[in-house]
Amino acid sequence: MHYLMLSFLQVKYSARLYQNFCSMLRLPLREIGLRHLRRGRSAAAASPIPSASFSSKSSLPESANVVVIGGGIIGTSVAYHLGKLGVDNVLLLERDQLTSGTTWHAAGLINTFGSLSSTSTEMRTYTKKLYAEILPEETGASCGFLDVGFIELACDLDRLHYYRRVAASNRYCGVDVREITSEEVNERFPLCETGDVLAGFHVADDGRANPHEATMALAKGARQNGVEIYEGVAVDSVTTSKDGALLPKVSGVKLANGRHIAANAVVNCAGMWARQLGERDGVCIPNQAAEHYYLLTDPIPEVDPSWPVIEDSSKCVYVRPEGGGLMIGFFESAGAPWNVNAIPGDFSFGEITADWERMGPYLEEAMKRVPISETVGVKSLFCGPESFTPDGCPIVGESPEIRNYYVAAGLNSIGILTGGGIGRIVAQWVRDGRAPSNVDVTGIAPSRFHRYQNTPNYRAKRAGETLGNTYKVHYPDKQPTTCRGVKRSALHDRLAGQNAHFRDVSGWESPSWYAPDAEQAKIEQHSFRREHWFPYWEAEHRSCRERVALFDMSFMSKFRVDGRDAGRLLNRLSTANIDGPAGQITYCQWLNEDGRMEADLTVTKLNEESFLVVATDTMHNHTLSLMQRQITEDMHAFVHDMTGAYTQINLQGPQSRALLQRLTSCDLDDFPFRSVAEIDIGYALVLCARITYVGELGYELYIPTEHACHVYDAIVAAGADFGLTHAGLRALGSLRMEKAYRDYGHDMDNTDTLLEVGLGFTCDFEKERGFIGMERVLEEKASAKARGGLSKRLAQVLVNDPSPLLHHGEVLWRNVGLAMLERGDGDQVTKDWIKSGKWTVEIADEHFPCTVSLRPLYDPKNERIR
Repeated sequence: MHYLMLSFLQVKYSARLYQNFCSMLRLPLREIGLRHLRRGRSAAAASPIPSASFSSKSSLPESANVVVIGGGIIGTSVAYHLGKLGVDNVLLLERDQLTSGTTWHAAGLINTFGSLSSTSTEMRTYTKKLYAEILPEETGASCGFLDVGFIELACDLDRLHYYRRVAASNRYCGVDVREITSEEVNERFPLCETGDVLAGFHVADDGRANPHEATMALAKGARQNGVEIYEGVAVDSVTTSKDGALLPKVSGVKLANGRHIAANAVVNCAGMWARQLGERDGVCIPNQAAEHYYLLTDPIPEVDPSWPVIEDSSKCVYVRPEGGGLMIGFFESAGAPWNVNAIPGDFSFGEITADWERMGPYLEEAMKRVPISETVGVKSLFCGPESFTPDGCPIVGESPEIRNYYVAAGLNSIGILTGGGIGRIVAQWVRDGRAPSNVDVTGIAPSRFHRYQNTPNYRAKRAGETLGNTYKVHYPDKQPTTCRGVKRSALHDRLAGQNAHFRDVSGWESPSWYAPDAEQAKIEQHSFRREHWFPYWEAEHRSCRERVALFDMSFMSKFRVDGRDAGRLLNRLSTANIDGPAGQITYCQWLNEDGRMEADLTVTKLNEESFLVVATDTMHNHTLSLMQRQITEDMHAFVHDMTGAYTQINLQGPQSRALLQRLTSCDLDDFPFRSVAEIDIGYALVLCARITYVGELGYELYIPTEHACHVYDAIVAAGADFGLTHAGLRALGSLRMEKAYRDYGHDMDNTDTLLEVGLGFTCDFEKERGFIGMERVLEEKASAKARGGLSKRLAQVLVNDPSPLLHHGEVLWRNVGLAMLERGDGDQVTKDWIKSGKWTVEIADEHFPCTVSLRPLYDPKNERIR
């Protein structure tokens, strides 16, 4: 059963170095064909062309509404979209010349196929349209876009399966991707070796753009819409003010020459310098430059410039026609960070001394995809920097540390590909003061990162892994291997003794599942199908349903909120009334002014001036920032991060009460659902909440960390008589999905309304001062009543055949038409409409019948939790 959201260097070579290079490739000079090496740039890495005149430094204004820092593809896109949206008095400041950072040497690949993220796919498709149609029509300037097509090669069975899954999702998002044979690949790119190709995934109207031309077109469009652009103006830092609020707010920028420009908002688009600027401002932006390589061959008579871009992740390579020859680019399986401590401020149109000893094996393997490349001369061997983030996703949106401080950086080498979409998202965010309601930003927001991820050691190790993951198969249980063990629960060693297989959970080491012995507690072979540990997961799931299971949930974000105004603060944020009787836990949501989701959490009232807020790990900084943004200097309210202070153990299952009763003097028969009290376990006092996230009788124990091992040992010793089983996050996920419990950032996000995700029951419309977003919820409620229902609903899906597995991004079909439980005709999603349809889920290239339900398929009447 599965529950899912359904809404929608070039280098100078001496003769010796040249011979070393050929030797490294284990090829004689005559075979490699490197007749001579010379410096020379491709169209994609062109020197700056003065195609436009920009304002001089002497005319800098004293103030601006919005200051955009950085004049690469991202900064000019943000400026262009701000101007187009009518945001006035926008100022773009570039430290040197436009494109002089990393934009100038980008390969310019435009491939809309490849991501299971609807956010990334939509950014790609819009960017392609922007370069191909919108900018040329508006500005008369070409972006150098050529719709020559793009083909992703699948050369092994796992890649074939994965790309079929991606293709299904991308088609839903409007990408016309077609699976083609190896013969058809060869027809479109005759020099491509296709003997090992199982299939190609072809998008005929994808291709490539000229990064320099695209940037200049964006700059021209921005100026047409009133944006002022200044080159040779370096920003030292962003200034802030308090204006009566707890969280500081942008007040302007301080230039390197000491001059100050006042501003209401700032957008940090400083590329690989974004982190350094952010550090000076107190904002965490953990992007890190890493080496990126490509090779340009001499002209090859057989090459047709209209051939498509070829990408083969199994050989870590992309290939495309360039300058009468070929460009061969790499994303090697283990990348190398560059200048971890600081990027030089005067690095412009720069290149990196290449490490061809390291890259030689990758180059040799890549050339096998186009064998003619081994016999022709090499025009250029290029190495330049690209920025990468800890999780491979961009950093886009408002920072949690400073109000009106926006970030658009860390593009992981797809800045040209997604630059238009990112610019549009940020511009809308700046204009409206909140994330766009039609874009899921939970996976790209700056708040997802923590300060430890900005340390030099962390960035040095993780950046190379992120680059290396670019062309690796994205298995559903693939975990990072670098920078592990950063955060550990007090119970870590004990759980390891129980043969836990740990996964990275926002830096925490948390059990995913438990094996019967230590030798089995590892991934034997990644797969999209059932792996060897599936039976262990199943046993944990059943134990929770039938007996009792112990979950270590210490990674959960926990905040203590104290003060005379603590209740008023939290009640205004929360949909439910959380300021009722003390000793009660309340499930609620926090919304924005538009009535859309911002956080999903519980609030416990400990006493009249003390509350405990618990949210998911991924929303830690976002939840903290939401509270801080509501606190003014005259309020008596204080927020303390208690995440590491409490170890959290969840006991869940029908035997949980009997087990816990053996350990405490508290009468648990007189401890109803939602009750919270301090209870004794052994020699310790523990905060106990009667609540569940798996749909069973259960308790959450918040244990002072110094007592955690003592309490755990007592539970395990007593648990033997009750069939206690340790359970991991895999079981937690299947249990909560079976019960249709939501997970913010997965099943629901900032694009959804409270009613659409079925959480209207958490609302208290009568409480004093209401809650943020209440007016919009009431409007939607009235509209739904008048129309006979909602046109978009969150539902549960059960695949009738237990063989296939749902991982992410699967498409749900109804009858002949496509549906994601959002009716294309705008009509209502009702029980009758669901029952009258024939439903299937598309998994890779197959359709499987399924059951769809608005009610939980497990215990719909909530009889087991009470």
